[in-house]
Amino acid sequence: MEIADLMLHPVRLRIVHAGMDGLPFTTSQLCARLPDISKATIYRQVAVLVDGGMVEVVGEERVRGAVERTYRLHTSRTSIDAAAMSNADHERGFAAAIGALIAEFNVYVGRPEANPLADSVSYRQFSLWLTEEEKAAFIEEMAVAIRARMTNPPAPERRRHLASTILFPADSLADTAAT
Repeated sequence: MEIADLMLHPVRLRIVHAGMDGLPFTTSQLCARLPDISKATIYRQVAVLVDGGMVEVVGEERVRGAVERTYRLHTSRTSIDAAAMSNADHERGFAAAIGALIAEFNVYVGRPEANPLADSVSYRQFSLWLTEEEKAAFIEEMAVAIRARMTNPPAPERRRHLASTILFPADSLADTAAT
């Protein structure tokens, strides 16, 4: 299975997000981190990711008569070649990303201790008029800011945050020709 097929699925995408810190995890830990997903679904989708080579088994241990596996995400295999994707693939990818984002947000706001104001939760949209050069500079500026923090390891004083970027032309070609 190709990386795009592995990642263009909302549950597998959430499992990938959960393993992006590079730390080993068990399916029990995933179930705790993704409480809205059934245990059977977690096991099934982890198996698909293992078969696809995106997740590897790094250990096995007997726990109460059963074998518990420890996994690790191959973070180097989590990039999709957007140039090789069809428009239909982009539709599937966008739907999977939005579905995963909604599910993650619902888990967050469903916690009794959730405090969107104190946690600086944001879901704003901005309409930007940009030339191709300005757009390229904007994308690079965001990428620099994000990359500077992507290597932060988990620590007791840190909380995992999910940042999503969505950028696409919001007008028709006829609208841009009229300006």
